[in-house]
Amino acid sequence: MFSNVLRQKMLLTFMSVLIIIWIIFEISQNPTKLQAVLNASFSFHSCYTSMKSLCPETPANQSRLPTEMKLREESPKMTAPVKSPTEKELRIRAILEKLDQQIPPRPFTHLNTTTSATHSTATILNPRDTYCTGDKLEVLLEARDYSGRRKEYGGDFLRARISSPALKAGASGKVTDFNNGTYLVSFTLFWEGQVALSILLIHPSEGVSALWRARNQGYDRIAFKGKFVNGTSQVLVKCGLSLNSSTELCKYLYSGGEEVFYCLKPQHMPCEALTHVCTNQQGVSFLTDKEKDLFQKSNIGVEMMKNPKFISVSRCNKREENRGKKCQIGTEIPTPSGYTFQGRWVTAQCKQSLLNSSQINDCLKRKLIYFLGDSTLRQWIEYFPKVAKKLKPFDLHGTGLYKKHVLLDAEGHTLVEWKKHSHPFITVNLYSVIDDGYIPQEIDRLLGDKDTAIAITLGQHFRPFPMELFIRRAISIRNAIERLFLRAPDTKVIIKTENIREMYIDTEKFGDFHGYIQYLTLKDIFKDLRVGIIDAWDMTIACHSNILHPPEQVIGNQIAMFLNYIC
Repeated sequence: MFSNVLRQKMLLTFMSVLIIIWIIFEISQNPTKLQAVLNASFSFHSCYTSMKSLCPETPANQSRLPTEMKLREESPKMTAPVKSPTEKELRIRAILEKLDQQIPPRPFTHLNTTTSATHSTATILNPRDTYCTGDKLEVLLEARDYSGRRKEYGGDFLRARISSPALKAGASGKVTDFNNGTYLVSFTLFWEGQVALSILLIHPSEGVSALWRARNQGYDRIAFKGKFVNGTSQVLVKCGLSLNSSTELCKYLYSGGEEVFYCLKPQHMPCEALTHVCTNQQGVSFLTDKEKDLFQKSNIGVEMMKNPKFISVSRCNKREENRGKKCQIGTEIPTPSGYTFQGRWVTAQCKQSLLNSSQINDCLKRKLIYFLGDSTLRQWIEYFPKVAKKLKPFDLHGTGLYKKHVLLDAEGHTLVEWKKHSHPFITVNLYSVIDDGYIPQEIDRLLGDKDTAIAITLGQHFRPFPMELFIRRAISIRNAIERLFLRAPDTKVIIKTENIREMYIDTEKFGDFHGYIQYLTLKDIFKDLRVGIIDAWDMTIACHSNILHPPEQVIGNQIAMFLNYIC
């Protein structure tokens, strides 16, 4: 028994020695194998224990040892970690999902099944012979199609307004959609006299659905061209917010790479040679022929209010309403936010101060004022010297309308500056991108203090592009303002909403439905931030200013509101 056990032990020892000798011989013939085994084992162990990243793959030209293969076969299958969405991405998704729910698909077979302004009914609730200033007037609207059938869903794009042309008076109405084909339109009767009532069907819900679907299809409606300059050589190349090309691209990053502007890289020129950009509209449409019929001029902005179209309003021995506190930043904006009377804007939520020339000059001393946005804000800097006569233009040697504009009062140490926002900026004229005005970056560059004021607007140039682009930019601006308030909480920031424009312009690209969605979204994004709001949308409805660049009277009212916020 004992001898058998001893013989087995000796046999095992002998076999072990043979195996060790064979291994030594193999290593002496190819020493890289040992290193490969060790590397593979270490790599696998590190990856398996940390669980933070995918194991590096073995190069294709390197043979796998049996040990390495076994480890890979027995190891659990591993995938690259999914990058968690950022807080901003989650906010963008939430806003888009909410909008998708509010603007559901509304397919239709024929124009006759869509909302008809003629067949719909508008009924004044609790009608009276005479109304009093300050009263609410309500109209119940029932939407019907061209066959007179009651609509069973909402979503029509309506615009409600009261006006007294002889008094240069106007105000918007508030529309409540019950999502069943009925709407409640509420008007506040701000002034006395004969008042006209108007409810326009801008687009039926089927058209709204088509516009929303088409808008989010892509970036092809607007083409960008970039001008590259290298010494005496110049070249124009294709650029855009999204480029599908197999050739080398120049990428211009914004907001830490969250937003990118692309250009095809010219031969023999660096990407830094880009100096100017311009745009052209493309004949691209994502609407069907049937849907395009909804946007014929005869089908846009059709009056729904029949009789009575006028009501009589008297003062009824009421005192003029006390609007309480002075207008200041952070005040909540109601709907409607005000009205025009004798051409002057009167706010509904606060008491405005009518500043004279001397008070304006005193207010502006040592002020640094920055206007960041589109050409509707450029109108401000063009109008400003009419209310602050000490401000004089300062030539920075730029060219064209879209150069940086500066006003100076050297004696009062006052600076007013306008700078266009960055891409997308739509114009057939070349504009410089050397001193690019990406608004979040511009805000980050400002030190800020109690004598610094910033006015911001964006919207008109974003209408032809997917809604995500506008939402992302608006959130980036909000984040930059929050950073500004951390270092300089006394800085005054004012948001000017976009205004309405021509009703019969290219609806798919620039229609007011796109602007209205952006207007509501912008107010939602900034609602709990301590900024001032100038409701240009409401102002231009009240003034019946259906043009991209409102008249001087409207610009004067906007600047008066701006001065009330900062003075």
